[in-house]
Amino acid sequence: MRIALPAVIDPAAVAAHDPAAAIVDLGGETMGTRWHVRAVLPAGMTVAAVGAAIVARLDGIVNEMSHWSPTSRLSRFNRADAGAWVTLPPDFAHVVAGGLAIAAATGGAFDPTIGRLVELWGFGPTPVTTSPTDFALAQAKAATGWQRLTYTPGDRRLRQPGGLSLDLSGIAKGHAVDAIADVLAQCGVRHALTEIGGEFVGRGIRPDGEPWWVDLEVPPGSDLAPLRIALHRLAVATSGDYRRGAHTIDPRTGRSVANGVVSASVIHADALTADAWATALTVLGPGEGGALATTHGIAGRIVTLIEGVTREYLTPALDTMLTD
Repeated sequence: MRIALPAVIDPAAVAAHDPAAAIVDLGGETMGTRWHVRAVLPAGMTVAAVGAAIVARLDGIVNEMSHWSPTSRLSRFNRADAGAWVTLPPDFAHVVAGGLAIAAATGGAFDPTIGRLVELWGFGPTPVTTSPTDFALAQAKAATGWQRLTYTPGDRRLRQPGGLSLDLSGIAKGHAVDAIADVLAQCGVRHALTEIGGEFVGRGIRPDGEPWWVDLEVPPGSDLAPLRIALHRLAVATSGDYRRGAHTIDPRTGRSVANGVVSASVIHADALTADAWATALTVLGPGEGGALATTHGIAGRIVTLIEGVTREYLTPALDTMLTD
């Protein structure tokens, strides 16, 4: 078992933990998957109250950024006239700003504007029975591209250039995990592990003094040595095609990724960043992706399966987290 530890331990969190405290579990459905929280609640706080706060927060995010709901703020932006300026609510604005920054850093390997490509391949709310034609792909690609967006952070306004379709599924879930962790903190919960669909945020420690441990997923049948992360003030997100088949789109080609990457995991201070970078590393592969992650100090692991051989690539930032 390999262990990855954070660079810094919060002494206040260690001092504040109660060895006699109980861990409670909460969960439910959101974003087409499930959310789950393991937490130590402060005295006098009920599970029902915390659960209600979490559900309200998640519902607000879904109402803003769901590409499955025709009434969401995202869907309304996608239908807006060319040249229209739309003022975004804070959550939507935060995700767009983060997505555009990571799109620029990754050369478009992560791109929040691939909505038309997602729909064309049947990964959106409308199923398709055939692969798209080259002509249809060319049309969708022409309407795609993060560089076509103009966003002014001061007033949170986003310009619809015409025909562009946002899809934030590669980053909004990470933001939602961060948002739940923040809701818990606002409720006075200092020690919790939060998860949505395999993406985690860990804050504080367990009552027994241990960190919140999370094992990175590996493809079935892999002989890779297990890698366990101590999620203390950290988040981890994994992008992989081994569960649902090839569903990651390379925004640069408009086609499904076919580079042998079956799993890419990123550890970061926040899940939004981890989520988007995991997608980008899946698209870029171990060569280009590993080099870019090294340049940006991203702690990541890329797993490939090529001709029946599984290989693992760790970035230097993750390698330095491993214990001897």
